[in-house]
Amino acid sequence: MADDVDQALGAVGPRLRALRRERETTLTELSRATGISVSTLSRLESGARKPTLEQLLPLARAHGVTLDELVDAPPTGDPRVHLRPVTRNGMTMLPLTRRAGGIQAYKLIIKDTARRREPDPQTHEGYEWLYVLNGRLRVVLGEHDLVLSPGEAAEFDTRVPHWFGAADSEPVELLSLFGRQGERAHLRARPRTKGTD
Repeated sequence: MADDVDQALGAVGPRLRALRRERETTLTELSRATGISVSTLSRLESGARKPTLEQLLPLARAHGVTLDELVDAPPTGDPRVHLRPVTRNGMTMLPLTRRAGGIQAYKLIIKDTARRREPDPQTHEGYEWLYVLNGRLRVVLGEHDLVLSPGEAAEFDTRVPHWFGAADSEPVELLSLFGRQGERAHLRARPRTKGTD
């Protein structure tokens, strides 16, 4: 049991460093948010110091993760599914599905950051459907440059060069359905009536 605890605490340092880098936060900013000195944070991240509960709680809060996620606690048998968000380059992606294959659903939150301001269209296999919840979404699709508002949607073959990001300084929240290798969502325009399919 003690070995398990030591092993879990030993793995916290690299996880802390990865979380801070994903969120593009400096040690100084994290120090201000947590009240933990920069030198202590540096030693925690390098593994030179093992964290205490008094340090882990404000760190988990500052990084927006649970304490279990921070220490990579083993599953407790809780039947609920806890999907973990991933943040990269100003975009937070929360998977809403877990099954392998088929159409995948995500909630995305995109902030207006310097890395995401300039469109850099990409292509890959698949088909995507986007629905804007809040904010305004800029979508560059081939030769088209569009701005979508809440309640608007776009669907496209991802083999067409595409890019999307916040249209202005406000974050944008959207739902994304993504199917690999050209899988498309099947949309029904009207309810079924007797004798029709």
